[in-house]
Amino acid sequence: MSSLDFDGMPEHPQGPRWSKGIVVGLTAGLVLALAGDAYLLKRSSDANDQMARIQDETHTQITKLGDATTELLQQRLNALDEEMTAAMKGASTSTTAALKRAQADALKQSQELSKKIQEQQQQVSAQIGDLKEATSTVDSKVSAVSSDVGNVKTEVTSVKADVATTQANLEKATADLKRMTGDMGVMSGLIATNGKDLAALRELGERNYFEFDLTKKQADKRIGNVTLRLKNADVKRNRYTLEVLADDKRVEKKDKTINEPVQVYVAGYRQPYEIVINQVKKDAVVGYLSTPKVTLARK
Repeated sequence: MSSLDFDGMPEHPQGPRWSKGIVVGLTAGLVLALAGDAYLLKRSSDANDQMARIQDETHTQITKLGDATTELLQQRLNALDEEMTAAMKGASTSTTAALKRAQADALKQSQELSKKIQEQQQQVSAQIGDLKEATSTVDSKVSAVSSDVGNVKTEVTSVKADVATTQANLEKATADLKRMTGDMGVMSGLIATNGKDLAALRELGERNYFEFDLTKKQADKRIGNVTLRLKNADVKRNRYTLEVLADDKRVEKKDKTINEPVQVYVAGYRQPYEIVINQVKKDAVVGYLSTPKVTLARK
C-alpha cells in the first residue's frame, strides 16, 4: 500500500508540483463555488426582496382596489339611497297630491249631493204641500159632490115626476091629433094644427119638422131639401096653390085646404114628404114640412 501525506492525498511520483496544482485547483473551485453560492444567495435575496416588494405592491394595490371598490360601492349605495329617498319623497308628494285631489273631489261630490238632496227635499216638501192642498180641495169637492148628489137625487125625483107629467100631457096632446089621408091617397102621420100640436109631434121624435112662412113675393124658398113657391092664397076659402120642386121635378099642388097633408115622394124615402098649411093669409101661408127619418137601404 502507498503511503499518504498529511493531506490524505496519495503520493505522486512528481511530488510537490502535483500537490500544488491540486490545491490551486481546489482552491479555485472552492472560490468559484463560494462565488456561485454568493451569487445564488444574492440572487435569492434579490428575488426575495423583489418578491417582498411585489407582495407589498400587490397588497397596496389590493388595499387601494379594496378602498376604491368600497368607496365606489359606498358612493353607489349613497346614490341609491338618495334615489330611494327622492323616490319616496316623490311618491309621498304624489300620494299627498292625489289624496288631496281625491279629498277635494269627494268634498265637491258631497256638496253637490247635499245640494241635490236639499233641492229634492224642497221639491218633496212643495209636492207634499200641494198634495195636502189638493187633498183638502178634494175633500171639499167630495163634500160638495155629496151634497150635490143629494140635490141631484132630489132633482132626479122631481125630474121623474116632471117626465111623468110631460108624458101624460104628451099622450093627452097626441090623443087629440088626427091622422088624415093625404092628397096622394096615403094615410099621413099625425097632423098638427097649431104650434102646440107641432111641439108635441117633435117630442114624439118620429119625423123631422120644418116650419116656414111663404109669400107670393118670394120666387122660390128652400125648405129642408125641397123648394116651394106660392102661386095663390085665398083667404076667404082657406085655400092655396103652390109648386113643389123635388128631385129636379116641379109638381103643382092646386087648390089645397088648410090642415090637408100635401104629399110628395122624394128619392131614397119609403114614406112621402108632407106639407101642411095651418094658416092662409093674404098672399101668404104659414105651415110646416114633415119628412121621414128612415131612408131606404141601398141595394
